[in-house]
Amino acid sequence: MEETPLYRQIVEEIRQDILQGRLKAGNRLPPIRQMTARWSCTPGTVQRAYHELAEQGLVSSRAGQGTHVTNSGGLIDDTPLRRAALVHRAQAFLLEVLTAGYSTSEAETAMRLALDQWRALSTQEKPPPLGVLRFAGSHDLALAWIAAHFGEIAEGYSLELQFSGSLGGLIALVEGKADVAGCHLWDAETDCYNTPFVQRLFPGQKVALLGLAQRRLGLMLPAGNPQGIKGLSDLRRAGVRFVNRQAGSGTRVWLDAALRREGIRAEQIEGYEVERLTHSEVARMVAEGEAEASFGLQTAARAFGLEFIPLVSERYDLAIPEARYNTWPVQKLAEWLSSLPARQAIAELGGYDTSSSGRLEWVY
Repeated sequence: MEETPLYRQIVEEIRQDILQGRLKAGNRLPPIRQMTARWSCTPGTVQRAYHELAEQGLVSSRAGQGTHVTNSGGLIDDTPLRRAALVHRAQAFLLEVLTAGYSTSEAETAMRLALDQWRALSTQEKPPPLGVLRFAGSHDLALAWIAAHFGEIAEGYSLELQFSGSLGGLIALVEGKADVAGCHLWDAETDCYNTPFVQRLFPGQKVALLGLAQRRLGLMLPAGNPQGIKGLSDLRRAGVRFVNRQAGSGTRVWLDAALRREGIRAEQIEGYEVERLTHSEVARMVAEGEAEASFGLQTAARAFGLEFIPLVSERYDLAIPEARYNTWPVQKLAEWLSSLPARQAIAELGGYDTSSSGRLEWVY
């Protein structure tokens, strides 16, 4: 793992001081001479750090007056009162659902799935706030869990999720609209995941593929499997309504290839054209009787109490350009994914093999 450049370390320390309120609007930053002595570096290193902070709108410099924290340094209205109000609302919701007979784990799962749906429907483009790591790509429940706990992984940062499919995530990365892309794109020609697609979209660039986990995908069916479905060929039967993932998702890429291998045409499957953006959405439709079958994650099937027939174990990677990989929040994420607590947390969701979590591969 490459070491974060020294000027970036200085930037991060000052950012955290501002985020945590140790430096407030109007406070003056230490003189460059003092910082060079403290960090054992050249004046140019400190000047580069201060320049980046100014580019981020956190500080401003004036000749003869030094460098000061700007009025935007608060970044986020994160006062104890505001946070307490939010906790109070969450407690009210929790009390309501527990009184109705639901368990705490069911409440947590419901909230996570609701957030997944909201993120999938949220398409407003906006500049990334400071303290935010932007994710775009394939829907994954482990990532939803990581986003909920990201402040513990990289203090002062949040993980913003935009589920747009594997290909959509890589395109967002190319266009600079994301810092990290989640993908599980299988290439039939090479029989491998992700690498060929990254090479095509990032020619001449160095991109990291950071392993999240191996995921189990298969048919998601109503509890008890009343239709007696055993495999993909049964999707052609009358009365079996299917709900699909969107074109461009890694799940759809694998399914379409598998259907071609078995000689199954799309028009033979009722509901093949009905598309949803997340594994949670298709699982919900099966659970609520809007469809008799779908293809997706074992984790989602488990969350909705569905029957599951495993068909493939796939590789899910986080694609990160080199410049982004060397930033502090990504380094903390990579470090965490390699840890035992990370593997335990992901494995507990069900449907994941975490033996490759945190594995790093560079694609050129």
